[in-house]
Amino acid sequence: MTTIYDVPADSLISEAAKELKETEKIKQPDWAQFVKTGVHKERRPENPDWWYVRCASLLRRVYIDGPVGINSLKTYYGGKKDRGTSPEKFRQGSGAVIRGALHQLETAGYITKVGEGRQVTPKGKSFLDKTSNKIIKEIPELAKY
Repeated sequence: MTTIYDVPADSLISEAAKELKETEKIKQPDWAQFVKTGVHKERRPENPDWWYVRCASLLRRVYIDGPVGINSLKTYYGGKKDRGTSPEKFRQGSGAVIRGALHQLETAGYITKVGEGRQVTPKGKSFLDKTSNKIIKEIPELAKY
């Protein structure tokens, strides 16, 4: 059986984002077109479908890291803030974006809350594995292994 570890992450995330966009339970909020993804960013995302890409990326990240909390996800999606002549400093990613995406993924049934954080449900695992299988069939170099 093909898993997410067998395919490139960027291919998996882009394909999963396309499929999440077709789902009725995952909707881009009204404020998503105006918001930055963290204080370390200077502008909002250029991709108009960035919300679905972030949801797919979060789903993959929760699949890999097991039960994971909001703070560790904020750290993962953070980056260095340019402070002009002062040295750069690490800043965490936006918690509202992460929480909103996780709530939608929970509503869709892909993620569930556990005591120490969130983890992928069997439905979410199946969704990502089927997407991985679809990708590996499209890429002939990966199908050999």
